[in-house]
Amino acid sequence: MPVAISTTQLTKRYGSSRGIDRVDLEVRTGEVFGFLGPNGAGKTTTIRLLLDFHRATGGTATVLGLDSHRDHLEVHRRVGYVPGDLSLYGKMRGADLLAWFARLRGGVPAGSVEALCERFAVELDRPIAALSKGNRQKIGLVQAFMHEPDLLVLDEPTSGLDPLVQDQFHHLVREVAAQGRTVFLSSHSLDEVQHVADRVGVIRDGRLVATEVVEVLRDRAIREIDIHLADTVTAEDFAGLPGVQDVVVTDDHRVHLSATGELDALVKAVARFRVLDLLSQPADLDEIFLTYYRGDDVDPSDRSDRSDGSDGSDGSHEADGGDGHGA
Repeated sequence: MPVAISTTQLTKRYGSSRGIDRVDLEVRTGEVFGFLGPNGAGKTTTIRLLLDFHRATGGTATVLGLDSHRDHLEVHRRVGYVPGDLSLYGKMRGADLLAWFARLRGGVPAGSVEALCERFAVELDRPIAALSKGNRQKIGLVQAFMHEPDLLVLDEPTSGLDPLVQDQFHHLVREVAAQGRTVFLSSHSLDEVQHVADRVGVIRDGRLVATEVVEVLRDRAIREIDIHLADTVTAEDFAGLPGVQDVVVTDDHRVHLSATGELDALVKAVARFRVLDLLSQPADLDEIFLTYYRGDDVDPSDRSDRSDGSDGSDGSHEADGGDGHGA
C-alpha cells in the first residue's frame, strides 16, 4: 500500500532536552491516522519536523514520497495544515484572508471556499480579531481544506468548536478519506479521534509507544461510570461482568465502577433496576497509556508495534505548542 508519511528513527533534541526520540512512523495513503498523546508528548514537534518548520537532529522523514527537508516547498504545496495554536492576521476580514490564502496557493477549485464556509457557518465580514476562538478556528479549517490537498495535517483541529461544527468536521474528514486522500489528525482526546480514525499512533514522552487500529485501542480504554439507582443493589450485582472492575456501592444506591471494551452486558445488568442517573466519563488518555506498561515485565523500549513494526519507549519530552499561521 502506498505510504503518505514515513519516518525512520526521527529525532529532535533541544539542547540537553529531547523533543522526540527515534520515532518510526508510517501513515498509509487514504487513511485517517490519529496521533494521540498528552500535552508535551511530542505531537507538535513531530508535525513541525514533517513540514520542515524544525530541522531534525537525526533520522529521516518523507511526506508524499518527498524528502521533508529537501522538497519542503513541494510538500507545502500538497499539504493542508492547521497548527495547534492558530494565529491569523487580526485586522483582516475572514473573506479577505481566505482570498489571500487562495492567491498564495495559485488558486483553488471554483466554489470550494464558499462551500466550506457555508458548511462551517464561517463569519467572513468581521475582522478576525473580533471573532471568537471557535470562529477563528473555522477559518483555519477552511484554508486547510480549500485547495483539496493530498494530505491534511491537523493539530488539535476542533479546539474551540461547538459540537455541531465538530460533527461537520468529522463528516468532512471521512469524505476526504473516501476520495483517497490522507488525514493526519493530532489530538490529546481519544474520544475525538475514535470517531474518524482508522489507526492511532500513541506517543508519550517523545517516543512512539504503539500503533493500533482504533478498535484495539478502544477495547483497552478504561471508562469511569457512575450510576444512581432507586433500588438497593450490591457490588455482586455487577462484579464478574465482562470488562467490569473496581465496583463500589454506597448506602445511597450509587454505584461507581470501571469498565473496558463493550458495555452491552453492563447496560443489561443495570436495566434490571430503576435508573435515576448515569454518567460515563470518556476514557482517560493517561490511563490508556499506562496499559502499555502494566501487566508484564517487558521494558517499554523493547515493546513492538502491533501493526507496522514501530517501537517506542519512555523518555524525556518537549512541550507541544502551535506553529502560528495556517498554510
